[in-house]
Amino acid sequence: MNVVRRGLGRVGALAGAGAAVAVGAAAAANVGTRDFTVREETLDILPPGQPELRVLHLSDLHFVPGQSAKTVFVRELAQLRPDLVVNTGDNLSHQNGIDPLLHALEPLMAFPGVFVPGSNCYFAPRPRKPWAYLGRNKDTSATLRHRAQDELDWRRMHREFALAGWQDASNRAFSLPLGGLRLDVSGVDDPHLHRDRFASWPVGSATAAEAPHLRLALTHAPYRDVLDVFTASGAELVLAGHTHGGQLRVPRYGALVSNCDLPTGLAAGLGFWSAKGHRVPVNVSAGLGASRLVPFRVACRPEAILLTLRPRAAA
Repeated sequence: MNVVRRGLGRVGALAGAGAAVAVGAAAAANVGTRDFTVREETLDILPPGQPELRVLHLSDLHFVPGQSAKTVFVRELAQLRPDLVVNTGDNLSHQNGIDPLLHALEPLMAFPGVFVPGSNCYFAPRPRKPWAYLGRNKDTSATLRHRAQDELDWRRMHREFALAGWQDASNRAFSLPLGGLRLDVSGVDDPHLHRDRFASWPVGSATAAEAPHLRLALTHAPYRDVLDVFTASGAELVLAGHTHGGQLRVPRYGALVSNCDLPTGLAAGLGFWSAKGHRVPVNVSAGLGASRLVPFRVACRPEAILLTLRPRAAA
């Protein structure tokens, strides 16, 4: 009896230790959703002689009520004094997330801004089969599953953005004067929902190409075909989100998935994309939030990105 009890004790101890490790890992992964950081990048892509521009790139905030730590972090980003705020979508994750979102973004809406939406701007997330997330193709079923009761208050969100002066780049192209530079913006609505339509680039005067300018392309989801179109058309910088940086990353390996057909090695950070003889820097944000249905991050800190754009060396 003593031997049996000792054996059971060891098994129980191992089971208890395993459970403790699992609980601890889950707790650490959940805490990881609040381990906010600002990633800083520098790119020499402006026309020669232009002053530096500071671009704050936000994505995938996935706001739900009660996220006080995220709210404080986002509001304090206004202290960076960016020249431009770029929001690449998936701002919401709950029917009641709109007020917390607008409160968090309020200080940043004092600065010029542009935005494109993601699927979780339009619709609340719903449970889906695990292997659907692991797929690399556009999730057609996501569009079919959305119902009226899933729709979020994106119209109010877009209206508040517009009242603050932020411009919607969904399937649109326009020019924005910024610090002596003409910023040509072209964006697409969410490719994950098959809403993307490339609007080309703004057409100005006959001498427009001679004036100092920069072509900025925006998309929520960085699918290959979207990046190909932007790159081949002459974009000089592409900003995107959607991937959450993989959200669950393996140390020393990186992301296991990108939630689209983007190579996992580009699931977060500043990389480059080539198409038809053109090469363009692409910044993919790991995002500041996570779906409320999967509120975890492992080895993938939630981030805002401050891009400092500097002039190229004169030829």
